[in-house]
This record gives sequence, structure tokens and C-alpha cells, in this order.
Amino acid sequence: MDQPSSPLPPSQHPASQHPFGIQQPLSRHTMFVLLLVGFMLVLLFTWNHTSNHTRKLGWGEFRQELDSNNIVNVTMVGTSLSGKIKTPNPKDSTQINIVPFSAEIPLTALADQDLEQQIYTKLGKNYGASPVPDVLGTMMIVSMIISVGIVIAFVFMFRRTRDQILSGTSGGVLGFGRSPARRYNNNVNRPTTFEDVAGLDSIKNELLEIVDYLKDPQKYQRMGARVPKGTLLVGPPGTGKTLLGRAVAGEAGVPFFSINGSEFIQMFAGVGASRVRDLFHTAKESAPAILFIDEIDAVGRHRGTGIGAGHDEREQTLNQILGEMDGFTPSESVMVMAATNRPDVLDPALLRPGRFDRHITVDRPTVKGREAIFRVHVRDIPLASDVDLNVLARRTVGFTGADIRNLVNEATLWATRNGKNEVEKTDFDYAQDKVVMGLRREEVITPEERKKVAYHEAGHTVAGWFQPLASPVHKVSIVPRGRSLGATYTLPEGDQLGLSAKQAHAQLVFAMGGRAAERLVFDELPAGVENDLKQATKLARRMVSNWGMSDRLGPVAFSVDETHPFLGREISTNREFSEETARLIDEEVCRFLSDADGLATQLLREHRTLLDQLAATLEAEEEIDESRLIEILGTPPFKIERKKD
Repeated sequence: MDQPSSPLPPSQHPASQHPFGIQQPLSRHTMFVLLLVGFMLVLLFTWNHTSNHTRKLGWGEFRQELDSNNIVNVTMVGTSLSGKIKTPNPKDSTQINIVPFSAEIPLTALADQDLEQQIYTKLGKNYGASPVPDVLGTMMIVSMIISVGIVIAFVFMFRRTRDQILSGTSGGVLGFGRSPARRYNNNVNRPTTFEDVAGLDSIKNELLEIVDYLKDPQKYQRMGARVPKGTLLVGPPGTGKTLLGRAVAGEAGVPFFSINGSEFIQMFAGVGASRVRDLFHTAKESAPAILFIDEIDAVGRHRGTGIGAGHDEREQTLNQILGEMDGFTPSESVMVMAATNRPDVLDPALLRPGRFDRHITVDRPTVKGREAIFRVHVRDIPLASDVDLNVLARRTVGFTGADIRNLVNEATLWATRNGKNEVEKTDFDYAQDKVVMGLRREEVITPEERKKVAYHEAGHTVAGWFQPLASPVHKVSIVPRGRSLGATYTLPEGDQLGLSAKQAHAQLVFAMGGRAAERLVFDELPAGVENDLKQATKLARRMVSNWGMSDRLGPVAFSVDETHPFLGREISTNREFSEETARLIDEEVCRFLSDADGLATQLLREHRTLLDQLAATLEAEEEIDESRLIEILGTPPFKIERKKD
């Protein structure tokens, strides 16, 4: 990751951390006030420190100490005496301490004409006298200095605020309106480039045009071309949207300003709009540059919608963003990039051409993309020879770049804890089980429960093993992890961009295999199949309602509007079909699930011997991989037929 750059000039420094939470670089007048206050505090501390260590003497005590020759020296100032006195050390009776003292001369003693002569006789040259200082004049001078300093500070503050208002970058009196954006300098250490972004080749090709423009904007201006002002990256969390923004800045070699959408919103009115003005002003001064707004949906939601209307401060901030993006001229080489995983809630005015001209979808990577991401994250990790990145990529369907990075890190940590010099295949297996299913639960289950779990997972395996369109089973485990007592892992042969009716029915049979096995062997309906039934019911309902896979209902989509009411679109859900149609949908869902349950039961009866053998092996070994499954169940028939073809 790029590191923040070294301190910048005030005109280019977007933010600095302040001990009181005020994100503002210290100006000259602020430094002057702080130094003045610090100087006064030092004087006050010194006076208190001195007074606390000065011994107070009464007049009689002073005369007694003077007669005892314990007074070292004396200075008389008006009616006050000060000097040093000898005192015994309470910790060491043989040691004498010399400490300051002070005493006041009473009026009766002042009338004694021989007072100074007596003191002089005792101390000689160690006696001195000073004129009475003009305390009132000194206090007046100090008060004038403080007053002038405060006036000068307010004058500087007023002039600075006035200049900021005139330039459109007012940060407020205390700097609350200063932009908290962080600037990353690509000249520090190793910049982030497209080499650090894997699995997004088509998106990188799309962004190369922006890089080319930032490197040589005059080339496009000569042709009269207008490069998009804004680029919106849309995709699930962890797919690399922020990484793409930094990579574009690293490839172009330009400053990269990063800010989160929620940082614009504050409790004070007008702060968000002021921060937007300051951010865009700073980016224009540093042009060519990239201004990256992460989670823009925090500030860019629909205006004036939802229950309870809108948030006025957020709407004014959004209005300021729209105005600033309209204010870009064709010659200003500032590219605004934003990222969100909720494009459905963004205001239409923000998405129109002229603001965010391009919308780029950053989706979950494919098998090839996941393999490339694995190669990026393991390039500095010693791998054992049994690690196959292609197999890892096929096993991690649905993983994002952040998920893969976490998986690699967990495998590396586990190998390090076990004292290994290389990360092996078993380490990745452990890491995937931990990430997907959770930590292993070290609990004791009864032999009867263990047998039921073994038959349940064996039922899933057999139901999927002998179906041509089901995903091949890769691994079976009855080790308790998370909230599950076991798991059956499938390994798709490739990414499935679509799902046919036969493939969907095969998934239903696979999901019902565990319930069918327990009912067939133990002659009872288990309660531990709740998750299987939920997933199967959800799939069957989508097959009937959304995908038109029911012969009785035909090719019609009966979807229900599931828009959240607080997003400002609909107060209640909208169902565009009758109660009779809803009844037919429920009947078809039940029929699909019943047919899948019947087919799963039939498969298990046909292969009952293999089912018993697999369950017994699971009870003994707990985990079985694909090679061991082939030894027990044999090669799936459909794979043999494909080899013959």
C-alpha cells in the first residue's frame, strides 16, 4: 500500500491531524497564539515552582536564625527579605541543606534605625538591598502584550477567513470545513500499479484511457475530445475498487486524494459543502490528479425521499458535489473516481452524463481471475510443490480479491504456527475450512449423533456423485465447525454464468440427499436439515417465480418488489399477481421439492451399499478427499461416458 506523502504546502495539504480533532494545518497566527500562551504558562509554572520551594519565615524566626548564624545571605526589597538559609537534612543529620527563604519586616522593626546595621554586622558582604520594583507597570505591560497578541490573532483569522470565502475554499473559523482527504504520493516507496491488480483485465483496459489522458492531456485537447469527468466503480465489497483507483494514480504518476463519503457529513450545518469546496480546490491546484470518493452512497443518496424526508445537511453536501463537478472545464485534468456497492440508492443527478459519465462494474472474479489473484498474493510466500493454484481457484467460487487475500494469509499463519518452512496444500485446506465454515469445535458428540452426521453427509455425496449435471463432490467432512456438524464440498468444473432447469433440479436433489439418507437409514425425519431445506426452498421458488421453469405457470416472472422502504422508492412491497397465482406458486415449489426428495431417495436405495461404506469410512476418518471418494464410490458414470466420447 502506498504511504502518505511528506508534509505539503498549505495550499496542497488536504488535512493534518490535530490533537483536538480539528483537521487543519497550523497557520502563522495560530502558532503565535500558541507560543504566547505557552510562554505565559511557563512563567506561571516557574513562579509556582519557586514559591513552593521557598521557606516562609516569621520575623521572630528570622532574628533567631540570624543570631544562630544560619542565614547565608539576605536581600532587602522594601519591606520584604529574601535569601538563603541553612536547614538540616531530615534524612541525614550530618548534612546541611541551603534553601531559599522569604520574610516580611513588621512596621515596628522598620522603625528600628539599627536594623540594617545589625544585619550587615552579621552577614557583611552577603547583605544587599534593591529598590522597590514597579509591579503595577510590569503588569500593565504584560496585559498590553497579551491584548495586542489577541487582536493580531483575530485580525489574521478574519483576513484568512475572508480570503477563503472569496476563493470558495472557506474552512470555517476553526477549520471544520477543511477537507479530511488523504493524499498518497506515488513517489514514496513502491507505487501501486496495474501489476498489483489481477483478475480484472477488461476493466484495466478501460481505465488505460484515463491513464493516458492524465499523462498527456494536451493530446486529447488538440483533437477536441473530452475525457469523462467522473468514473463510477460499482461492485460487491472486496472486489478491488479502491485498489483500482490507486493503480490508476500509480500508472499515471499523479497525486491521489482519497476520502470516504461519510467524512463529508458533520453535525454542523454547511460543513459538508465547505469540505467539498476545499477538496475540489486542492485537487485543482495539484492537477493533474485523481480524486477518489469511496462509499459515495453515504452522501449521494436520493434527495428528499424515504420515510421522514431527507437529511438537509447531506443533501446540501450532494448539491455542492454536483456543482463542483459541473464547474470542471475541459482543460482541467482532474479525474473524479468513486466507488459504491449500492448503486440503486444513488441520486439520478449524480449518475447522469457530465458528472459520472462511465459506470464500470467490478464483479467477482472468474476462475482465471481468482488464479491470477492467488499468484499476486503468494508471490512473496514459499509454496510447497503440492499446492495447485488452479485447484484453489476452482474451490473458491464466489470469493473476492479480499477473500482470497485473507485465505492466503490464514494458510501462511497456520504453516508458521506449525513450524513449517513452506505453505502446503493441507494449510490451504485448513484455511478454507476456517474461512468458510468457521473454527473447529472441540466438543464431544455421542456415537449415535456422529453416525447420523456421517450418513447425512454421505447422502449428499451419493446424491451428487451419480448425477451428471450436479457439481462434482470434492471433499466430505464431519468435523464440527461453526454452527455445522459437517459439510460436503463441491468443485465446479468452471464458472456457471447461467443455470439451466436440469442443473437447478440436480442441485435440489443434492440438497435433499442428506434428509433422504437419514430417513432411509434411521426411519425418522431429522431436525438438523433446516439449512438444507431453506436453501432448496429458496432455489425452487426462484425457479418457479423468477425463471419461468414451471410448466403450469408458463414463462412469466412473478417477482415481488423487495425495495427497502427507507431507500425512498416504495413504502410497501408490491405484488403484481393474484392470490390464486400465489397458491399455484406454492404448489409448484412443493412439487419441485417433493420430486427432488423422491429422486434422492431412489438414488440412495440403488447405491445403499456404497452409502453404508462411505458413512462408515467417514466415522473412522472424519474427512475424505476426492481421491479417497473415487476409491470408495468409483469414478462417476458420466465422467466415464465423457472420456469415451
